[in-house]
Amino acid sequence: MASATLLKSSPVLDKSEWVKGQSLTLRQPPVSTVRCHPTSSPALTVRAASSYADELIKTAKTVASKGRGILAMDESNATCGKRLASIGLENTEANRQAYRTLLVTVPGLGQYISGAILFEETLYQSTTDGKKMVDVLVEQNIVPGIKVDKGLVPLAGSNDESWCQGLDGLASRTAAYYQQGARFAKWRTVVSIPNGPSELAVTEAAWGLARYTAIAQDNGLVPIVEPEILLDGEHGIERTFEVAQKVWNKVFFYLAENNVLYEGILLKPSMVTPGAECKDRATPQQVADYTLKLLQRRIPPAVPGIMFLSGGQSEVEATQNLNAMNQSTNPWHVSFSYARALQNTCLKTWGGRPENVKAAQEALLIRAKSNSLAQLGKYTGEGESEEAKKGMFVKGYSY
Repeated sequence: MASATLLKSSPVLDKSEWVKGQSLTLRQPPVSTVRCHPTSSPALTVRAASSYADELIKTAKTVASKGRGILAMDESNATCGKRLASIGLENTEANRQAYRTLLVTVPGLGQYISGAILFEETLYQSTTDGKKMVDVLVEQNIVPGIKVDKGLVPLAGSNDESWCQGLDGLASRTAAYYQQGARFAKWRTVVSIPNGPSELAVTEAAWGLARYTAIAQDNGLVPIVEPEILLDGEHGIERTFEVAQKVWNKVFFYLAENNVLYEGILLKPSMVTPGAECKDRATPQQVADYTLKLLQRRIPPAVPGIMFLSGGQSEVEATQNLNAMNQSTNPWHVSFSYARALQNTCLKTWGGRPENVKAAQEALLIRAKSNSLAQLGKYTGEGESEEAKKGMFVKGYSY
């Protein structure tokens, strides 16, 4: 059932938006079509712009707001279990609930975090105190988001590559997520440089993202478009740049083919870095130069927010690289959508102990504030802990 503080009871309303200090409202958009009548063929129906257009633009701008970024806490139950195992906890719903409660209830988090990506369990879950997780986020001025893809599976006919499943039933799922209070969505697919990438894998990734994007917008959710260039490999930064250009070219070609509203999307790309096994490491300035050049060549200025994934970098590396990118003026909001690069120190500080909750929340707030400063180009790196400087690369999964 939708949260009472988020949603009004009437299912048919004429306006819907996410505004600080106001409740979320629901409506069922009318189907709007334009009919063309060729002289020698049946009538052709062309879909008009989504009736959610104004709301999508407003939501995207709210998430891409100055000095703020996204907390990615959408780990699947299996992945969350691995995180919990690293601190000696069992993968139970109660333990997942306790950890996610810790994250969303950090006092003052909304000053630095504009959106939180949730796993489906969390979207429908309450905190350990019985409050809806979605309510707690909205009270913090944080827009709730939802992971909607169904994960990676082997891509037949490719060079041991993957494709992302989840388009079947996506329209009904995104409609239900909107009813529950989500206002943006995320779909992650990956491209592997050591395995090619093959033309098949790149095309599949781009087309799947484009179809998801159109479906999400049609149901009121701002889509985060995430084709991750995996960090695996010995390749240098030039090779990453070359592959990323190819991938983003095809992504935006198919987004256009699917009549996507650019002003109502957010991007979650990888930063342009060398492969994890490359001997030549890149400085923050080099990462910034290559990444900004990629954006300038491939991303339309109409896109409001570029919310980078951390790509297996340490907490400090991810912050330094983001800060370097914000030393110059950009037509986009260049910010962050980090998972481990925000949570790593927080998780280890907590250790599953109730008495450590406050210290763990303070650790998360420090990381959120550091990345807020980096979004403004004002991060200095003073006072960073040794834990925050440790790398977090895991082969095949680096966000």
